[in-house]
Amino acid sequence: MAILTAIPTRSPKEISKDETKEKTAKLHEQLDDLQNRLYAESKHAVLVVIQGMDASGKDGAIKNVFTGLNPQGVSVKGFKAPTEEELSHDFLWRIHRYAPPKGMIQVFNRSHYEDVLVTRVHGWCDDQTAQKRFKAINDFERLLAEHNNTTILKFYLHVSPERQMERLQERTQDPAKGWKYNAKDFEEAKLWDKYRAAYEDVFTYCNEIPWTIVPADHNWYKEYIIAQKITDALAALNMQYPAPEEK
Repeated sequence: MAILTAIPTRSPKEISKDETKEKTAKLHEQLDDLQNRLYAESKHAVLVVIQGMDASGKDGAIKNVFTGLNPQGVSVKGFKAPTEEELSHDFLWRIHRYAPPKGMIQVFNRSHYEDVLVTRVHGWCDDQTAQKRFKAINDFERLLAEHNNTTILKFYLHVSPERQMERLQERTQDPAKGWKYNAKDFEEAKLWDKYRAAYEDVFTYCNEIPWTIVPADHNWYKEYIIAQKITDALAALNMQYPAPEEK
């Protein structure tokens, strides 16, 4: 199923950059109030999963979408290559430890999906094992949703190969971005087709909680889409500030 080839990586031509940025600023105001309600009411948890190829803009999206929110109510966890201790457990062990408690927004920069993405691309996880992991991931997400009132929002940042390469090159030239440079990223970029196929399987087999595929060539549009989705999801919870307790 060719899901990604049918979805553009750029913003629609008719969309105004300036107007979209203004809309995003208003969404930030709404999101600030909604996050305060979430924290105060403490009846719901929110998990935001951000996935994407290298240089798709995961760090920037997290920084700019969640900027200005109360840091007591938002936590970000990035998942890199598992440690020796993590490898000695099941693949979801290191993930479940960071599932959000009620009242919190937890953001995953990469996530449990890496264990059916990079592992498959490099041949560390065969198809039979991947199918078992897809089922385990669906069960895990259902557990969070049904037993801890967790709203799960999953975003794939859909960047073009050309824009990805531009951003990787920027890391070799811009001192402010050089800290992100990793020579292995250029090697991983050569595996684009394999990563795309692995992501297609993720969208097919782990879509009980649906994915939002976000055009990511334009950062301002990407941030607007993510902010809008999160704001809408939190507003739908109809959260209320608790009444003052008499003492």
